[in-house]
Amino acid sequence: MLTAGPAKKVTIYVGRDHQYRGESVYMAILEFLFYRKVSGASATRGSAGFGADHHMHTDRILVLTENLPVKVEFIESAEKVEELLPKLREMAGTGLIEIQDTMVAKPAGVSTEPAPQQAMPPLKREGKAKLMRIYVGENDKWHDKPLYKALLESMRANDLAGATVYQGILGYGAMTVP
Repeated sequence: MLTAGPAKKVTIYVGRDHQYRGESVYMAILEFLFYRKVSGASATRGSAGFGADHHMHTDRILVLTENLPVKVEFIESAEKVEELLPKLREMAGTGLIEIQDTMVAKPAGVSTEPAPQQAMPPLKREGKAKLMRIYVGENDKWHDKPLYKALLESMRANDLAGATVYQGILGYGAMTVP
């Protein structure tokens, strides 16, 4: 948990289309920071910019909209930043990482309201478990988001022990057409 006092502000600049192990770099970085218990992080998308290659990217001209800049920022203790930095360097690839000294005057607070009661206790990560397989089409959507992604986010939000998405390359079976 972040406390008041000296800290480091880390800013990582990457392209929206940059990939890390098949996922957008900025999302991979956010997930890494989340699982490494960083106090908080945010990603903002630029509407125009250029990088070391000096190619202009802007949302005003259709052909130049690819690879708009994305900025990921977080503030943490110097020790935590040093621990995370090697992996962040690897993940950022050709992106830029900037670190500044900063002072936390007041850390963000955690809600004091009790968490809503769950009908079932969260799944323990030890002992017997159940395996669930969900088959969806790659074009299936939920709220304009790929269904597989919405399912993963829901499972993570509900503290499931883990989930993996596999992409089928060939198959047959009952299909419904919208």
